[in-house]
Amino acid sequence: MSYVNKNINSNAFLLSLFECAIDEALPYGHIAKYLPDDKTGKAIVIGAGKAAASMAAELEAVWQGELQGVVVTRYGHTVSSKRASMSSKIEVIEAAHPVPDAAGQAVGERILSLVSELCEDDVVICLMSGGGSALMSLPAEGLTLSDKQTINKALLKSGAAIDEMNCVRKHLSAIKGGRLAKAVHPAKLISLAISDVPGDDTSVIASGPTVADSTTRFDALAILERYDIEIPTAVFRWLNNPKSETIKPNDPCLANSEIHIIATPQSALEAAANKAVQQGIPTYILSDCIEGEARDVAKVHAAIAKQIAEKGQPFKTPCVLLSGGETTVTVKGTGRGGRNSEFLLSLYNELQGHPQIHALAGDTDGIDGVEDNAGACITPDSFIRGQQLGLNPQHYLDNNDGYHFFSALESLVITGPTLTNVNDFRALLIMPAKK
Repeated sequence: MSYVNKNINSNAFLLSLFECAIDEALPYGHIAKYLPDDKTGKAIVIGAGKAAASMAAELEAVWQGELQGVVVTRYGHTVSSKRASMSSKIEVIEAAHPVPDAAGQAVGERILSLVSELCEDDVVICLMSGGGSALMSLPAEGLTLSDKQTINKALLKSGAAIDEMNCVRKHLSAIKGGRLAKAVHPAKLISLAISDVPGDDTSVIASGPTVADSTTRFDALAILERYDIEIPTAVFRWLNNPKSETIKPNDPCLANSEIHIIATPQSALEAAANKAVQQGIPTYILSDCIEGEARDVAKVHAAIAKQIAEKGQPFKTPCVLLSGGETTVTVKGTGRGGRNSEFLLSLYNELQGHPQIHALAGDTDGIDGVEDNAGACITPDSFIRGQQLGLNPQHYLDNNDGYHFFSALESLVITGPTLTNVNDFRALLIMPAKK
């Protein structure tokens, strides 16, 4: 395919791909096909996640019968926008993310109460998406919210992968790791999920409240030990109690339960790739499930991009490289920023203003870490401007301060809450060398 736009605005182009990926990850048009043919009955709705408000709105749009229930989302993620209207039948509550708060605990208690004492004729629809682990946080027996907050904060700084963090969260919860499904039983349970985890493992999405869990309490203890996390006495005692075990595969309480993934990182990347190809630029998806330290993942991306730019291997220019997944950041500094800003700052440092390479990295929920930006973008000119401003990228990287670095360059990507979440989105545009 020929390159049809030699005068492309790289930032606008990459932003359009990001927007396309986000739109594909929204629940609109993706829910009805997973519901029963008869949508005229009564259903109880529960759920948690950054996409909870948009999922609730879409469910209301396609369900013809009576709906009642409650879902919880992150503060600021129930706003009406071009992407979603407010849910009117399903109550939407806001709580804290990524560290849980009392509001998340209270809604967890409400959800358990709502699904208690149901019968086989009842139908429960559970809407889950990324962020649900923190947003629906109900401590296990003998634990306090403070215990969970302490562990959560330590895990977030440790560099632990999302499946490791959620393994611990499941075993410290009264509602995750399949326990919500046990509470719903024997009612019919339909879980709909937007995947934000590498490999689309449903037991990891929001810590799998309605699915079986194959990890054990001993795995949770080993993870805390691996990352040298101080364990509160109550947590140590609980994890050494057999009652802390989660619901395992083939448990009878799961017999009347089903789960469907309605949007994935891969589908979002494919939508972005199709958009780029429509504009005449060959596009290659490296992977939808990349993990590892953000700064190290950036070094690999930089090496591949330079190989393409300078040697035409394994692809010719122009082209776009896309990737997704969930990287991690081991926090050692005191700066601001999330994993996408960290990735891009490391990439910036590796590329040193390479004249052919442009890039964007952003979180599809619109929030990089806990900041107000989704991520950032760079062009070859960014390096020159950084030098003119006296910015030392390694200094900012050492301090985990990607936010202030890209703020100084005026290259933050700010979308606001997108009302969905399929995790990281990375796009590198490699142009032909100028003659």
